[in-house]
Amino acid sequence: MTSLIGPLFFLALIIMGIGIFLHFVPLGLWISALAAGVRVGIFTLIGMRLRRVPPSQIVLPLIKANKAGLDIQVNQLEAHYLAGGDVDKVVDALIAAHRAQIPLPFERSAAIDLAGRNVLEAVQMSVNPKVIETPIVSAVAKNGIELKVKARVTVRANIDRLVGGAGEATIIARVGEGIVTTVGSSVDHKDVLENPDHISRTVLSKGLDAGTAFEILSIDIADVDVGRNIGAELMTDQAEAEKRIAQAKAEERRAMAVAKEQEMRAYTQQMQAKVVEAQAEVPHALAAALQEGRMGVMDYYNMNNVIADTQMRETIGKVEPLQTSVKSNEPRKE
Repeated sequence: MTSLIGPLFFLALIIMGIGIFLHFVPLGLWISALAAGVRVGIFTLIGMRLRRVPPSQIVLPLIKANKAGLDIQVNQLEAHYLAGGDVDKVVDALIAAHRAQIPLPFERSAAIDLAGRNVLEAVQMSVNPKVIETPIVSAVAKNGIELKVKARVTVRANIDRLVGGAGEATIIARVGEGIVTTVGSSVDHKDVLENPDHISRTVLSKGLDAGTAFEILSIDIADVDVGRNIGAELMTDQAEAEKRIAQAKAEERRAMAVAKEQEMRAYTQQMQAKVVEAQAEVPHALAAALQEGRMGVMDYYNMNNVIADTQMRETIGKVEPLQTSVKSNEPRKE
């Protein structure tokens, strides 16, 4: 039994050593690269292991690029992987661009990938343009009629401006702004309905793709609907606002008149109180005049007679005269 322990331990060490060797020396990838005609040194693969770079993510894309006729070096792919890029997607984009005869060097493709854009999708969009549908844009013509316009924008990716260029949201915003400007400059909304292609030509001539990652190929008006009469609504709202202002001013004047009336009534009551107060002093003045001998008793009685006579005349003047009518056809009584 003890004699078997030594050989088994030695065999285990051999197996462990082979496993460690195969881990650091990927013979399978090296053989695959040689079979594909790609020269990759065994020490280069070991160096990838030491730099914690999976050799399969470098060698397999390298084989694919070599078979497509691209001249790409191992160091370029490894550097791009260490920078955080997607090596396989970059190689696929380079192959697609090469097949479509689009000039795309490896440095630009890597820069686009590191910038966060999908370089393969950009190449595919350069070959097959993309149609962007704008949301419904509401614009008002000069006659006050609202038009609701929907457009389809055909764009192609501009690889030279993918790094630092604006995206689809900018294209949609600029097209919407162009539609609003074009419709707003139209005298009558019927002109837009008759010639919707005028919007396309005007908007397309503004160069809306400047500074973006796309090239606008065409702008097509998909739908134009007539909305509300904004001009009439604004005039109605203005008239209603002026009406409320006039009513408020009239109410203010009425309140001032009521206040003035109440003030005058109070002033009248005040004057009447002063008159009553003055009349109350008359008996005292008469009594003082009688006591002091400035007025006799007969003068006092004469004054009362004049007052009574005046009151009688006023009473008679207020009574309406009786109107008696005698019919001419009535027989006279004897």
